[in-house]
Amino acid sequence: MKALVAGSLRAVWQPLMAAFYELSGERVDTGFGPAGLLRMRIEQGESCDLFASANLDHPLSLFMAGRAHQVMPFATNRLCLTVKTDCLIPGDTWLSVLSRPELRLGTSTPVSDPSGDYTWQLFRQIEWRYPGQGMAIQQRAQCLVGGSETLSVPPGETAAGWLINQGRVDMFIGYASYAARLRRITGLTVLDIPEDMGVQAQYTLALLDMQAECLAVFLGSPLAQKILIAAGFGPGGDEIFANLPAAVGCR
Repeated sequence: MKALVAGSLRAVWQPLMAAFYELSGERVDTGFGPAGLLRMRIEQGESCDLFASANLDHPLSLFMAGRAHQVMPFATNRLCLTVKTDCLIPGDTWLSVLSRPELRLGTSTPVSDPSGDYTWQLFRQIEWRYPGQGMAIQQRAQCLVGGSETLSVPPGETAAGWLINQGRVDMFIGYASYAARLRRITGLTVLDIPEDMGVQAQYTLALLDMQAECLAVFLGSPLAQKILIAAGFGPGGDEIFANLPAAVGCR
């Protein structure tokens, strides 16, 4: 069984697949990357049984093209702002920091990576509430990771921690599931972005081959949801999976 999985799931995927193996006896060959680029690989003919994306759009695109049997949500995420601590001044908030023109802002790449899409959605939300401010922030944003020709984050590193510590940027917008890990790095401060900004990542899977149905069911099971939440993700897919069996077994 082969899965292509959004890179932001890399750390949690190992415990998820360990639990899945205990239940099913099946091992999953997994490739990671920005979800938009993974979708393109599938469209270009790469073999894959299940695609786990950080958004709904890419799985839905495969479904509408007749490449996927089903599309199912299984987790959520939010955005946070990681800042070099030395750049902060008393009274700073996430928005005041983002709005300071002297600070260099890094992001992922829209279209190629859902993290970039969600970040641009955040800029639009800021613009709607504070006209002129969101566009000014967006114009300063540097898309440094998550694209076909952007920087490659070294194994074991987070984009925010690596880019800031390399001196390439002063702050980075990324997923809140990394926040606990980033807060353990000396010299970095993580600022939460309020939920009322309306940006929530919806992780969604596309079932491309029915032999992976057991994996799809597992990802929505109470056990998988517990593992995801412990890793900093939010729950997802309860309404889809509520009536499915907790145990899984691949045929």
